[in-house]
Amino acid sequence: MTKLTLDSLGERLTRRMAGSVSRRSALAKVGGFLSAAVLPVLPVSKAGAATTPSSAFTRNAQTKDPKTCDYWRYCAIDGLLCSCCGGGVHTCPPGTQPSAVSWVGTCINPDDNKSYLIAYRDCCGTSACRTKCYCDSTERETPVYRPQTDNDVIWCFGLSSMSYHCSTAALVGIAE
Repeated sequence: MTKLTLDSLGERLTRRMAGSVSRRSALAKVGGFLSAAVLPVLPVSKAGAATTPSSAFTRNAQTKDPKTCDYWRYCAIDGLLCSCCGGGVHTCPPGTQPSAVSWVGTCINPDDNKSYLIAYRDCCGTSACRTKCYCDSTERETPVYRPQTDNDVIWCFGLSSMSYHCSTAALVGIAE
């Protein structure tokens, strides 16, 4: 009885497939698999989607008070504002830690009418902040199968505590 090694098993499967499948068919299947696996991770430009102030949020956005839901950076935020919970627009309050991952949005600054990429990050580690500063902006929200732009996920993965406290809105840069 012969002992099958991984190499000989691979050779048998490859020879059997070569005898029954054409090269074009195999290449088409490999290409289809690669495009299905790689296409969802390609970067998507959202700058064009944010250039026209068509939503009620964009028309009413302001740049003065970061403790209100109509502050311009909060166009895609969902949660309690850290600026009302002892933190800042882009900093977590003491005793909490920022999540390692974030979701993103493209917001228009009404002062210069330019689109900016905003990274929303949850602050975790203590129970939810008890404040009336809860905002749920759904401008250009995408379904849960596009998690990088879904604001309904609690992003406290991999931290010492999964307890959600509040959310920040850090300016990443101009969306081009």
